[in-house]
Amino acid sequence: MAKMNVKKGDQVAILSGKDKGKQGEVLRALPSEGKVVVEGVAIVKKAQRPTPMNQQGGIIEQEAAIDVSNVMLVCPSCGKPTRVGHAKDAEGKKVRVCKKCGAQF
Repeated sequence: MAKMNVKKGDQVAILSGKDKGKQGEVLRALPSEGKVVVEGVAIVKKAQRPTPMNQQGGIIEQEAAIDVSNVMLVCPSCGKPTRVGHAKDAEGKKVRVCKKCGAQF
């Protein structure tokens, strides 16, 4: 599996599927599966058994994982969905770079 350019907490735009055009924050990144869970996107209904924490149980709604190829990182400085480049900063650390405006994040 190729390395993902998306991390937890990143703002992403959805490129395809029923939620195409939406934006949201990455709640979880699953690099071994090549998937991400995005806030408010790919909502599915799930039957939940009653537990000590959730006495009622019933049907709950939660976000499902979507393939990382269906999301694109949104640059924090220019606010546009962009491809990601890599460069070294002043201390020699590898950082992600916006291909549109050149800003580091």
